[in-house]
Amino acid sequence: MAIKIELPSVAAGMEEATLVRWVKAEGDKVSKGETLAEMETDKAVMEMEAEADGVLGRILVPGGTEGVAVGTVIGVLLEPGEDESALASFQAPSAPTADASPAALEPETFPETRAAAKLTPQHSHGERILASPLAKRLAADYGVDLHSVQGSGPRGRIVRVDVERVREIAPAPAPAPSASAAAAPVTKPAAAPAIVEGTRVQRIPNSGMRKTIARRLAESKQQVPHFYLTVDVQVDELLALRSRLNAKGSKAEPKYRLSVNDIIVYAAACALRRVPEVNSSWSDEAILRYLDVDVCVAVATEGGLVTPVIHEADRKGLAEISGEIRELARKAHDGKLAPADYQGGGFTISNLGMYGVREFAAIVNPPQAAILAVGAVEKRPVVRDDQLAVGSLMTLTLSADHRVVDGAVGARFLAELKALLEDPLELLV
Repeated sequence: MAIKIELPSVAAGMEEATLVRWVKAEGDKVSKGETLAEMETDKAVMEMEAEADGVLGRILVPGGTEGVAVGTVIGVLLEPGEDESALASFQAPSAPTADASPAALEPETFPETRAAAKLTPQHSHGERILASPLAKRLAADYGVDLHSVQGSGPRGRIVRVDVERVREIAPAPAPAPSASAAAAPVTKPAAAPAIVEGTRVQRIPNSGMRKTIARRLAESKQQVPHFYLTVDVQVDELLALRSRLNAKGSKAEPKYRLSVNDIIVYAAACALRRVPEVNSSWSDEAILRYLDVDVCVAVATEGGLVTPVIHEADRKGLAEISGEIRELARKAHDGKLAPADYQGGGFTISNLGMYGVREFAAIVNPPQAAILAVGAVEKRPVVRDDQLAVGSLMTLTLSADHRVVDGAVGARFLAELKALLEDPLELLV
């Protein structure tokens, strides 16, 4: 019997993804475990593997399609010995009926179809409008009347690009709020900036990852009550210990080389073990305190910022943490992070010191309650034994969710972290 190939859910809360490309073509033989296609989530580009041997009988959703809902049937695999007659009941996703489930909704149309879209309305206000869920959401956000939009999808279905094209040509005013909603604050979507005639610009489409990052950070800044604590740390002894350890690491098997960030990750994990209140999340029913110390490390990639996780960082050695961070960073840059690499984590570290940034305040990464921003190590004047001297200092800023972390708790965490970094031998005990 023909096997449906459905877009899988690879992370909690995942609703849709971009089907980047098909690795196999229709008619190709496929072995179980072989890569069929690639999909892009908000974290990485991931491979979809065949669940059985067979032949790729039909591709229902073409590569390059954005906004494919989880559970959508994107292709059909014929089992060995089956002929094409088994494909008769499988067609490309069509417009949903009134009782269609979200998983059956069709994805946005392919670029070739989009190019043929027109702007002439063909809907009467009395008839049901065929539109994808994404198109409806964007229309509501942009204030676009779907009755004025000509769909470019199958059967005239309105898709995302149709709404965006109408908005770009003639932005419609936002609908008036109802009486019940008039008193509530309204969050408006970011409008496209007005471009002066003659201005040269480059239009860079937002990837699914970039859109998700933008949405989550905006929600965090709007909904999470941030507060910030900053401390300067003298790291002369830490730098000296790092040099000694790296000298030994060059002769070790396997070899290792520690960065300052590797040591900060381990020190933060140890501080979280001492002040577990920071290793928590907010929920309306209860504060969730994590029993394992899993630390996320922010990694900048071309597609955006991702945060792979060092699991149980407080129980690992510095060399092991260093190796894991390098491997996760490599996979992040290659777009090959697996769900286990980025799911979970109770605390995040973002380090911009390598770019010469002295200090900054990061945005909390929900559902976590805190994030540590790490600045550059600099030579600065310090006072030692009532004498002015020059020392190596680094500025750390803790951004915290005040619903979970009180000011005194955040200060206690930074004090523990500062003590560990200024006397790093404590980390080796």
